[in-house]
Amino acid sequence: MFTGLVRTIILYLLIIVGIRLMGKRQVGELEPSELVLSLIIADLASVPMQDFGIPLLTGIIPIITLLSLTMMLSVLTMKSVRFRALLCGRPSIIIREGKLDQKEMARNRLTVDELLEELRTKGYTDLTAVKYAILETNGQISVLPYAAHKPPTVQQLNLSTQDPGLPLVIISDGQLLQRNLALLGYSRAWLNDYLKQKGYSGFSRVFLLMADPSGGIYLIPKESSRPS
Repeated sequence: MFTGLVRTIILYLLIIVGIRLMGKRQVGELEPSELVLSLIIADLASVPMQDFGIPLLTGIIPIITLLSLTMMLSVLTMKSVRFRALLCGRPSIIIREGKLDQKEMARNRLTVDELLEELRTKGYTDLTAVKYAILETNGQISVLPYAAHKPPTVQQLNLSTQDPGLPLVIISDGQLLQRNLALLGYSRAWLNDYLKQKGYSGFSRVFLLMADPSGGIYLIPKESSRPS
């Protein structure tokens, strides 16, 4: 039992390292080579976990080999545009200047229903509003509408606004994040005074406290807590 536990922990940590090497991506954003790698590693790791008669190195060595190969391929894709296009493919323009390219849809085996579903998730129900629709190498569709269908920006409306900056979490579920407090230029004494003004005697009664460089503060108490 203990042997199985140790083998499982080792393989689990090894897989986590492998996933980290592929970068911060969601499953739907994996390149074809990365998806294949994930499937193979999962299969290689499952065998030593289930069969204790198989040496642990039987699973570890192939996994390390695949991870090393992935690192080499990553370097090659960064250095060579041609190799990157060969391994990852190229984006396909499905809608060009408002016209649907049926040949590109057939080449990528993309149905009309799938295209319309992707457009709806982007907020477009009318094909005539779309100037370009590009099927990216990760399977996602980027939509570029005509200028008349783009939402106006603050600059176009001649409105003045001040960028508040990046909000940071100061208290998360009763725990103080000292680093974020320092980054915002606030002190512990300021925070204690602010909480006292709001009726809270400590951090433990605060579920979330966020602040931005412009002075905006957002506070959510814990459901069981009320200002005293």
